[in-house]
Amino acid sequence: MDLIVERLEPLGFRPEFMNFGEVRNLWLRHGDSGPLYCYAGHTDVVPTGPESEWRHPPFEGVIEDGRLHGRGAADMKGSIASFVAAVEALFEGGWRPRGSIALLLTSDEEGPAVNGTVKVVEALQARGERIDWCLVGEPSSTHRVGDVVKNGRRGSL
Repeated sequence: MDLIVERLEPLGFRPEFMNFGEVRNLWLRHGDSGPLYCYAGHTDVVPTGPESEWRHPPFEGVIEDGRLHGRGAADMKGSIASFVAAVEALFEGGWRPRGSIALLLTSDEEGPAVNGTVKVVEALQARGERIDWCLVGEPSSTHRVGDVVKNGRRGSL
């Protein structure tokens, strides 16, 4: 999360760590007016299971035959990296959002999911911040990108 702050803060995003219990959450927002578009993701992963069954060490990130292998690469660090890279490219090209754009990251999606998105959204609502649109970059496609569209799940916005 600190690396993401380092990348987006120079573009005008205001970082706010919103920690609840042992869960670290990050809210980065650019702009103060509406509408507010939010990209949401998570940084935690499910347990690895027996590491002996992995071709590569699960937490090292190995590129083989043009593919990245590592825990969380698809779910969902690749999606988070894509959002950050896209925002950087857009801002470097002079684009600015009409309204506001935000990034919500939690480390409590794969587990009980009580101190992540749910608590952050409650805190935002309590201070009058309303998310108008939200994209969750979960890797849910089965055949091609975008072939599965779902209406939220735990802690949906």
